Amino acid sequence: MQVPTMAELMASGEQPEILFWVGCAGSFDQRAQKITKAFVHILNTVGVRFAILGKEEMCTGDPVRRAGNEFMFQMMAYQNIQILNGYGIKKIVTTCPHCFNTLKNEYPELGGNYEVVHHATYLQELIDAGKVRVTDGGSYKGKKITFHDSCYLGRANNIYEAPRKVLEALDAELVEMKRCRSNGLCCGAGGAQMFKEEEKGTTRVNWERTAEAIETGATVVASACPFCNTMMTDGIKNKEKEDSMQVLDIAELIASSI
Repeated sequence: MQVPTMAELMASGEQPEILFWVGCAGSFDQRAQKITKAFVHILNTVGVRFAILGKEEMCTGDPVRRAGNEFMFQMMAYQNIQILNGYGIKKIVTTCPHCFNTLKNEYPELGGNYEVVHHATYLQELIDAGKVRVTDGGSYKGKKITFHDSCYLGRANNIYEAPRKVLEALDAELVEMKRCRSNGLCCGAGGAQMFKEEEKGTTRVNWERTAEAIETGATVVASACPFCNTMMTDGIKNKEKEDSMQVLDIAELIASSI
């Protein structure tokens, strides 16, 4: 799988159309790596000239800022901004809403000004332009799919339609949970909650959210966030529904259908 780095492209005098910001989850988490590979497969299939930072990419600092360590956040952000500006990066696409929100809305405070696009929006653009074509309705034609809204994609950045438009290309049946869009229930991963246990006397929020997904009768829970993917997958395992329900990123759904 061809994944060029910015250093390699610059050495050959080329400039990519986009920088693919992989993120910590997409780089190191084995489940999220499948999302990364699916998105790269789509980019290669449609002929998008892209690059990654590779070993030069550091965490955006989102988790430490949410956890209250502002000093560490600024150190990480400044290092990333220095690298991005050094390469003259103009447009960034990422599969992680947490990275997306931080790069788009918080880096400009520190001198990092880029066009930042989430992969849900980017995939919709590729589909609308006719560059991504789903073959015969795709592998999920006619299947029931429910979409879980990521907090940092939805409420934080008002992106609700793009992932649903991507799912429409699959010719599947989209069934909404009772709480969706701006009223959607958090999976529990936001604000660094993914890395700690729930407070005493409370139900794990991903178990509650998973129950809502199961109620729809869908066989696939579509997500557009690696953290949501993990939390929903764990919830399905807790409900012992692994045999009847999958959690898949929208990039995985599209990659398997082109």
